[in-house]
Amino acid sequence: MTGNPSWINDDSRSRALAHVASHTVDVAVVGGGITGAGVALDAVSRGLSVALIESSDFGSGTSGYSSKLIHGGLRYLAKMDFPVAWESAVERRWLMSKIAPHLVHPLGFVIPDARSAPAWEGAVAGLGVVIYDVLRRVSGLGSKTLPRPQLLSSRAVAALAPALDVAALRRGYLYWDGQVVDDARLVLGVLRTAAGRGAHVMRDVAANSMSATTVNAVDTRTGEPVRIQAKVVVNATGVWAADFVPQLTVTPSRGTHLVVRAQRLGNPHAAHTVAVPGHFGRYVFVLPQPGGVVYIGLTDEEDHSADGHHPQVPEHDVDFLLDIVNATLAVPLTRDDVVGSFAGLRPLVEAAHGDGPDGTADISRAHLIRDVPGEPITVVGGKMTTYRRMAQDAVDAAAARLGTESKSGTRTLPLVGAASAKVLGGIDAPARLVAKYGTEAASVQALQRQEGILAEPLFDGAQITGAELLFALRAEGASTVEDLLERRTRLAFVPADAARARGRAEQILAMATSPSFGAVR
Repeated sequence: MTGNPSWINDDSRSRALAHVASHTVDVAVVGGGITGAGVALDAVSRGLSVALIESSDFGSGTSGYSSKLIHGGLRYLAKMDFPVAWESAVERRWLMSKIAPHLVHPLGFVIPDARSAPAWEGAVAGLGVVIYDVLRRVSGLGSKTLPRPQLLSSRAVAALAPALDVAALRRGYLYWDGQVVDDARLVLGVLRTAAGRGAHVMRDVAANSMSATTVNAVDTRTGEPVRIQAKVVVNATGVWAADFVPQLTVTPSRGTHLVVRAQRLGNPHAAHTVAVPGHFGRYVFVLPQPGGVVYIGLTDEEDHSADGHHPQVPEHDVDFLLDIVNATLAVPLTRDDVVGSFAGLRPLVEAAHGDGPDGTADISRAHLIRDVPGEPITVVGGKMTTYRRMAQDAVDAAAARLGTESKSGTRTLPLVGAASAKVLGGIDAPARLVAKYGTEAASVQALQRQEGILAEPLFDGAQITGAELLFALRAEGASTVEDLLERRTRLAFVPADAARARGRAEQILAMATSPSFGAVR
């Protein structure tokens, strides 16, 4: 199962384990979320040798459970956090124009202006949208990629977000931001691009300890010890970073989302925002997604007891989100409308927030590079939109230790599958596959012609076919049914859908691991 050099699978894992057993690498990265993936790509693109380990599946922590937004920081403008807002706007520009235009697409956001609210609130919202658009323009992102904002009539609001109680609105404001088709796919795209350039990428290898030049770990599939020798070690373990750096304080903040069928909300064409009463600059978002669902989120609650891979969703999070969003809907949602939920833990690195009115919502989303001689370099904090800049800063620190003056080139380095809109538009594959795989969509489509089971939807009413699961196993590092349902398809966000797809996923996994697997390449 060799295939493309960018493919990540059990064969590439075995080769990587063999390599690190007998070679010292320039940079060892611990953590296979978006930050660690970004560090690996930045380092290998500078000509450095790289090994990356992840204790579980790639993107199985915070990076796979975000709001799926690549945003320029409107909230940070409201909080007067201008450095983070500017950094976010610049990074959004590179992601949408150069790095991943196949994965990051424009999403319209409606800000409702309620008749019950003071007129000045609507004026402030409109001014914020104008300033936000100035930030877009100054960052260099053109209006062909991200359209200009608009003032909407109540009728126009109804066309974009039919579930809103339009009779209660004066008007609306429409602005645009970036939405990633799937955050886990962005992680995989960065990792595969790094692997294609020679990075040694290994999942199911859990670090027990690390020093400035050594990582001691265990292969969780076999129980065998794994020792990686490196010239520099980078700790990119997110909410687990403080486990390896006792001097560091990381505050985990739980962000919960509810999942609702899009039909229940009138199949919206745009997202809409709902201000959280009494908390200026804090919002709940109603976010339409590919696949006929809508995410409603998110919370911002300190949670030191949660499992970083599978944070539980407390009942009070569900109540909070429903109460906030129902204040804007013509027909309120009930708990029966909630078909799924998920949560992720943000790794925040500012501890002095206890007196703030919003708890962890008061903590800046700026990132931290901890570079102490004799210790690993630690990169933590930030957010998905700014992963590339976080990685650049971390590798700059590593390069200084290595004595190299190599500079980052990742601002304009396309990920696997990336191409111009013209090229993507000419690919002979359904638009849904192009949005998910970019230039590789035709290859995924071709798999459907090899076996009947690969062309069929996973269950009646589903769009996802068996070919997508087979590709995930061959090229995207999946090795279990849970990988397929939870992070390669996101069907697990709606447990009923995952249950319907499980049988077919088990069949595809058995096909991929059988001795005759080569017959269905």
